[in-house]
Amino acid sequence: VQLVESGGGLVQPGNSLRLSCAASGFTLDYYAIGWFRQAPGKEREGVSCIASSSHGTYYSDSAKGRFTISRDNAKNAVYLQLSNLKPEDTAVYYCATVSVTTTYCPLVSSWYDYWGQGTQVTVSS
Repeated sequence: VQLVESGGGLVQPGNSLRLSCAASGFTLDYYAIGWFRQAPGKEREGVSCIASSSHGTYYSDSAKGRFTISRDNAKNAVYLQLSNLKPEDTAVYYCATVSVTTTYCPLVSSWYDYWGQGTQVTVSS
């Protein structure tokens, strides 16, 4: 099981980014995928998740209305579209998955078994 994030970068406030989480070693659609972020000096926080076979999507309060999570089963990938970015969105963003098939996905980092290496998002003028 391997997850690889990409798509991070330096953007100005108000701009957008699309983060990708590419999976290998398993069929990503069968499992929930979560996106988390960690800013310097802060705890890792859940941003969004999508349950297996897209049974549901969930967002943190800070992500609602600005971020969108989606799957591309043909590419075995999950995306997180970040819009209207703010300086407080600056963090390393991680995707994660679990080793069992579920129809739900909590935004709790301890629930997830496998993690990618992260991609840096910096929002600054």
